[in-house]
Amino acid sequence: MNCRVSKSTLSGVLPCPPNKSYTHRAIFLASLAGRDSVVEGALMSQDTQATIDACRALGAVLETDGSIVSVRKGTGATGEVRIDAANSGTTIRIAAAISGLYPATTTLVGDASLQSRPMQPLLDALESAGARCYSTDGRPPLVVSGSMAGGRVSVRGNVSSQFVSALMISAPLTPGGMDIKIDGDLVSKPYLDVTIATMRRFGATIQTILPYRSYVIPPQSYRPARFAVPMDFSSLALILSAAVLCGDDLAVAGRMDELPQGDEAFLDILELMGVRVHVGEETISVSSPERLRGGSFDLGNSPDLLPPLAILSFKSDGPITITNVGHARLKETDRISVISRELRKLGVGVAERPDGMVLTPPLQTRGASLDSSNDHRLFMAFCIAGMYVGDCTISGAESAGVSYPDFVRNMVGAGGRLSMTP
Repeated sequence: MNCRVSKSTLSGVLPCPPNKSYTHRAIFLASLAGRDSVVEGALMSQDTQATIDACRALGAVLETDGSIVSVRKGTGATGEVRIDAANSGTTIRIAAAISGLYPATTTLVGDASLQSRPMQPLLDALESAGARCYSTDGRPPLVVSGSMAGGRVSVRGNVSSQFVSALMISAPLTPGGMDIKIDGDLVSKPYLDVTIATMRRFGATIQTILPYRSYVIPPQSYRPARFAVPMDFSSLALILSAAVLCGDDLAVAGRMDELPQGDEAFLDILELMGVRVHVGEETISVSSPERLRGGSFDLGNSPDLLPPLAILSFKSDGPITITNVGHARLKETDRISVISRELRKLGVGVAERPDGMVLTPPLQTRGASLDSSNDHRLFMAFCIAGMYVGDCTISGAESAGVSYPDFVRNMVGAGGRLSMTP
């Protein structure tokens, strides 16, 4: 499906979706904890449904009631298991590590986009821990057979922090625990903090030897817990970018939480660009100047901020330079390349770099047909750009279901002029 977008003015209060990263981790950990655990306020999306299905395939018993997921450990995986992670990199990577815990042979597959995403560093680490892994080219489909003993494990950190998170989540349930060493500079560091915070809520002990370099996780059991999922700052960043570009008294409903989220950095980025951010007890809103300040922004720890930051170039008074985000090329699509290609159609000057881009505000905007490459964050960012520019058609509307299923409906409810077309 495509989305036809006209110039729009947004107002009112929009809800912020629950956090996808915490939902994934909490459901996996609840499945490993045994007895009864409850994940409250879970994001129910295509990606998190893939995680629910993966946990069921691995032997857990899960029940859903709206945004509440109730989980019991179940019997554990045996024999031949098949997991379809669809479009979810988090699902396939964590599920692959958990598969190494069981005396089973698990085949993990995904859609065409997921089949292009690298997995070899994780497979190498799992094999060093005692699993047997197979892939034709270091990408899905994968085959993982247990059972892992644990021990000393090294993993590359410069491709995805999800490799480290997957090892950490499986580590407590190995007979020897794991001594995890991260080789090179870790990208997306805050997502590792998300993993550690969620594991601790389920009773795990993690010894930090050197942050983002070395961790020791002894053998132990997870404890059942009730986990409340916080709002998602990745989605909040997109909504706030819409407020800056198209908003007229638009606010976001949501409360700050003590759980760490790296994409909270977007609030600081907005302030640096001259936007006033108002954080209340129940809502977050912005006051935006006519033109934003440009500048240079390092997104090494928060690659999902690339789309909402890039589209702010429409209102900047100078270039926006985005650096240290080469790993965004390994997301659902090559986000650097696709953003560069599509924003040029709207009049933005873009100089693409290996690890980022320089965006020059347009002298004159123009409508266009934009190809999101079925990437959920790019589809939403391009729709917001379309509401600012007008006369745009954006492909890949179904992709929003990966992280923000109500995106189009919520934008229309706030005054957005969006309509679905075949």
